[in-house]
Amino acid sequence: MSANAPLHELSVAQLAAKLAAREVSSVEVAQHFLARIRSASDLGAFLAVDEEASLAQARAADARLAAGERTPLLGVPLAHKDVFVTRDFPTTAGSKMLEGYRSPFDATVVRRLGVDLGGAGMVNLGKLNCDEFAMGSGNDNSAYGPVKNPWDRSRVPGGSSGGSAAAVAAGLVPAATGTDTGGSIRQPAALTGITGIKPTYGRCSRYGMVAYASSLDQAGPMARSAEDCALLLSAMAAGDPDRDSTSLDLPAQDYTAALTAEGAKPLQGLRIGLPRQFFSEGCSPDVVAAVRVALSEYEKLGASLVDVDLPLTELSIPTYYVIAPAEASSNLSRYDGVRYGHRAKNFGDLEDMYKKTRTEGFGAEVKRRIMIGTYVLSHGYYDAYYLKAQKIRRLIAQDFQKAFTQCDVIAGPVAPTVAWKIGEKTDDPVAAYLADIFTLSTSLAGLPGMSVPAGFGEGGLPVGLQLIGNYLQEGRLLRAAHQFQQVTDWHQRRPAP
Repeated sequence: MSANAPLHELSVAQLAAKLAAREVSSVEVAQHFLARIRSASDLGAFLAVDEEASLAQARAADARLAAGERTPLLGVPLAHKDVFVTRDFPTTAGSKMLEGYRSPFDATVVRRLGVDLGGAGMVNLGKLNCDEFAMGSGNDNSAYGPVKNPWDRSRVPGGSSGGSAAAVAAGLVPAATGTDTGGSIRQPAALTGITGIKPTYGRCSRYGMVAYASSLDQAGPMARSAEDCALLLSAMAAGDPDRDSTSLDLPAQDYTAALTAEGAKPLQGLRIGLPRQFFSEGCSPDVVAAVRVALSEYEKLGASLVDVDLPLTELSIPTYYVIAPAEASSNLSRYDGVRYGHRAKNFGDLEDMYKKTRTEGFGAEVKRRIMIGTYVLSHGYYDAYYLKAQKIRRLIAQDFQKAFTQCDVIAGPVAPTVAWKIGEKTDDPVAAYLADIFTLSTSLAGLPGMSVPAGFGEGGLPVGLQLIGNYLQEGRLLRAAHQFQQVTDWHQRRPAP
């Protein structure tokens, strides 16, 4: 993309270069994107915008630039999924239960990316819509209405980070944060034609992230390209042991350093594993065709394709939908109307207040998962369901380790189909759960995974290629994606205005 293109068509790296050269101010960039956000309110991507708060951050970024500071993201705008708590914007997690809630502190991810001292200097343009408490695959479970896919506004953008994906795809922000519990960065990135990466579990701090399933939730960046994701992840990923006991106590890493490679075949020697379970009858032919073409490009880059086996892939769905709801039922017990959040106005005794508060505050999908989770943790069912699911989770992780003895990266589709119609799966939750068949196992194993734009399928809708790496191999994934994007332009395709 030419550096002279409109600001919303520039990459994060290109915007950062313009800002560093003082060709444009952070205030001017923020104003440009805020105008685009106003003009695309029908997309439903944003839940909160405060222009004065954003412009104040932009002025702070400009002051740092004027003082001679030069960091890779200084002055570049982004927006945060509304599960990260923020001081300057309300945080709802897409739920009526937290309507109007304002946090007294910023999440670690927000702080590390932000303009405050020690932060990367990015300007927050607002909070992005998501499935309620990050529970969903289509972003149609939000209490504030669905997000629309900018490629076809009658279709979902994927979930739960659908607001983040739609905002980046529509050029409302150059980058956004998302969270991935069972595929919620990768799947919406695939359905909207952008790039997104879920790092190794624990690589980014969960402090200040509204919890869904604590052993699965992980933050990650969503942007146009692998290079942009590398820039953001370099700022996001670092140990946070004082605030998050599940955070890996590792220093920050420059993921952009791993992107470059020389020679006509820059991926020479890279072994890409293709699990037969990812190319089964359950995957639409148009998706498989796009992924196969993308894999042929990897062969031209020097990579070799090898067949691998992940035999427990089908068990990832029942395993996930035992473990995640169990953890959700525990995490969401805090929303009781006593300490913070929604409280029913009319009630009799304390028990009645609990019942009415939770009945009014939670949506149907959240209630469903709380009930499932409470059931599998109850006396007499814990061993039969929850404990067994944890054992299968370990076996799934072992399957990946066996596969990685044969390959360096695992590849396949992100989702079995392109984006479906809004409301199409509302009355059939199992069908919605099946949309995550190719992403759940990666999350259960705690492995890094990403979605890379790889073409288009039925109806001209985007298809994503999934890349999965071994633990802490984010750099290898980003390099493989970046080299692919040097010879293809799928990540540069944009939906019609």
